[in-house]
Amino acid sequence: MDRRSWLRALALTPLAGFAGSWMARPAFAKGEKAVEELQKNWKSLLAKGADVAGSAEPLKLSDAEWKKRLSPAAYDVLRREGTEPPGTSPLDQEKRAGVFVCAGCRLPLFTSAMKFDSGTGWPSFFTTIPDAVGTKRDFKLILPRTEYHCARCGGHQGHRFDDGPEPTGLRYCNNGVALAFIPKTG
Repeated sequence: MDRRSWLRALALTPLAGFAGSWMARPAFAKGEKAVEELQKNWKSLLAKGADVAGSAEPLKLSDAEWKKRLSPAAYDVLRREGTEPPGTSPLDQEKRAGVFVCAGCRLPLFTSAMKFDSGTGWPSFFTTIPDAVGTKRDFKLILPRTEYHCARCGGHQGHRFDDGPEPTGLRYCNNGVALAFIPKTG
């Protein structure tokens, strides 16, 4: 091995150890049962009589209908895959028990029990309500990311990263303007 190759290998060794342990972490390494219970019992945090979509049956609207239905900021995020500035959504600081729904179609996506403070300035969650979101690869920032969207209306919600807390190790980083919060009452 020549000196240049040896120095290159030496410089990358700490990074390889970090990346190996970080990237190899299984999504449900710890607490799989707890996550399954959260997902299965999400309706326990839904207010009685709450206005939510009853199913993930696809909702198709024209662009004009979406513009009429949504605020300009919500339209930009949900229909044009925009991103709101960090720290601008009051939902990032929301601490009450309840359910977070898609602002475009009212499909329940997350519960307050799935939320955590990521310090990013956007509402963040470590798991979702089952079958509530779909994903696709996003190359807008050159490096690939996992974009997720509402399973019912296709509205862009945010991006999923593998740097979240246990028990899943995932962080669903959501635009607050793409969500509505329904507090549990009573």
